Amino acid sequence: MSEELWKVREVSLTYGITTRALKYYEEAGLIHSIRVEDYAYRCYDEEAIRRIEQILVLRKLDIGIKDIQRIFRSPGAAALIEVLEEKIGRIDHETALLRSLRGLVLSLIDQLAEEGSSQEPDLKLLYEKANGVGHFIEGYREADKEQPVRRLIEAAEKLEKLPDIRIISLPSLRMARSGSRGLEAFDKWFSPIRVPQSLFPRDFMWFNPALNDFEWLFAIPEGMTDTNGFEVFDFPGGLYAAAVAFDDDDINRVNRLVHRWVDESGVYAASTLENDEFERYDMGHIIGAMHFADGTVKEQMDLFIPIVKQPPHAAPSIPTSDT
Repeated sequence: MSEELWKVREVSLTYGITTRALKYYEEAGLIHSIRVEDYAYRCYDEEAIRRIEQILVLRKLDIGIKDIQRIFRSPGAAALIEVLEEKIGRIDHETALLRSLRGLVLSLIDQLAEEGSSQEPDLKLLYEKANGVGHFIEGYREADKEQPVRRLIEAAEKLEKLPDIRIISLPSLRMARSGSRGLEAFDKWFSPIRVPQSLFPRDFMWFNPALNDFEWLFAIPEGMTDTNGFEVFDFPGGLYAAAVAFDDDDINRVNRLVHRWVDESGVYAASTLENDEFERYDMGHIIGAMHFADGTVKEQMDLFIPIVKQPPHAAPSIPTSDT
């Protein structure tokens, strides 16, 4: 066998990388192996070895596989510079989150110290003060113990300030839906339609479990009968908790935070078949591109989470003093 070729096991031992990871990098198109006559296993040439070294450096910087693909596809250093600048932005954000978490822990220490270090600690007080941090850390897998900083960051993200949440009521009305015909055909049909904006927005998108796909909805004008063959249904309307999100990553985060706020509100509950007359789903409305001061452009979306009012509970009695 040529000395310029490396066996998989040699690469694994030399660079401390698993054979499974090498296979994954191949499937992602980052490296390519070759096969040699009369040899049953894959080998890597010098070009692949250089790529593996580059991948390992980028992974040490916590650069994701998609970004590494982007770097390798682009000539020159422009893509690498762009990815590293994005990484700096994320590091700054993570640093701010860690500072917030540090401040929370220090505040907890101060509050406990005020109770008196010589006294037995009030475990109930400790639970109430630390509950916001503790239950986010309890469920982490053993593998995550190798990344304590990441665990702290994730905990801090879950403790960050809630987005601005507004409660709105959407009316019941007639809506057309994209169904199985697809989003592109639906967009082409409804976008040119001009209607009075008595309801804003007039189009939404949700994930329909029956289709196992996203579905676009459009509130058709009153009296409209020709919907280009798209199905029309009665949208039930109802109460929604709404908040703004930016881009795909932020959508998941904001959606989760709004659901948490609803669950902890004591006034509202997420809509389910058990507590609501209708089956309703989380929806989104794409507002458009938002230009930020740092030059970045992000898609802005309004999220709508269906909610119901919880039944009122009897007000607790207020104890009076005998003074």
